[in-house]
Amino acid sequence: MGRSASDRLGVDEWRRIRLWGLLGVCVLAVVGVVCWFTPVLSVRTVRIESTLAVPEQQVRDLLEIPSGRSILRIDTTAIAHRVASIPRVRTARVQRIFPSTVRVTVVERIPVLFYDGPQGEHLLDAQSVEFAIEPAPIGVAKLIADHPGADDPVTRAAVSVLAIVPAALRVQVGEVVARSISDISLNLKDGRTVLWGGTDDAERKSAVVLPLLTRPGTVFDVSSPNLVTVK
Repeated sequence: MGRSASDRLGVDEWRRIRLWGLLGVCVLAVVGVVCWFTPVLSVRTVRIESTLAVPEQQVRDLLEIPSGRSILRIDTTAIAHRVASIPRVRTARVQRIFPSTVRVTVVERIPVLFYDGPQGEHLLDAQSVEFAIEPAPIGVAKLIADHPGADDPVTRAAVSVLAIVPAALRVQVGEVVARSISDISLNLKDGRTVLWGGTDDAERKSAVVLPLLTRPGTVFDVSSPNLVTVK
């Protein structure tokens, strides 16, 4: 038996669909090749955002984007890793902004403590990373410890304590004295001292320390927050 007209129509329709599909794939392949290997989508603009202390040129020197390179062919992960290798950089993000812009967003390390060393003042950020040796910015507290450094557990505990204390107290701290991970005190700029202890009971200590500082005295002990004392 021969095929009916409707059957032939169905076969012809599928052939047309397959043909158009094949043509569409060919067009996409051509467009892809053009975009990948020609200057159509070449990088023309590099935008660097959020650099303050890190020189912009230092970031640009690490991008290593060849002239005329298609935006599709740049390795954003590798570029981000190179930029993040700068000691002052905490994180780096590299994005393609079509058709021709690369955006680099830099988050810098912010010093929270410093300690004195033979070479000068060593800056530590909130992750206890030592990222620079230079004069500390105004307002950054000084760390006093026996063996200060990024690999020192006592130093890391001191950084953690400074992150725990209420912001209203943190701005008053001039020195953090860390004798051990459980014996940390805060010397305030007005001459008073807060005996904080370790990083335990942080929420309770934070709740009692500010009301306690309204009392007369010079030494405020919140190391045992259920039994605070003032001297």
